[in-house]
Amino acid sequence: MTETIRADREACCGNGMCVALAPGIFDLDDDGVVTVLDPAVTEQNEQVVKETVANCPTAAITVERIPA
Repeated sequence: MTETIRADREACCGNGMCVALAPGIFDLDDDGVVTVLDPAVTEQNEQVVKETVANCPTAAITVERIPA
């Protein structure tokens, strides 16, 4: 099963915790709203993605499982 990172841009408060924890995966656009640079969850980034999901103050970041 594949997992992909989703960001609810409307729920984002622009806190920037995601960028601080995973700068290669997340960024803030010119409006200060989260954008996903690399949506793939891999063995190498799985732990930091979980940490980012857990620390998002508005729960704007989620991981979606996609059936193979």
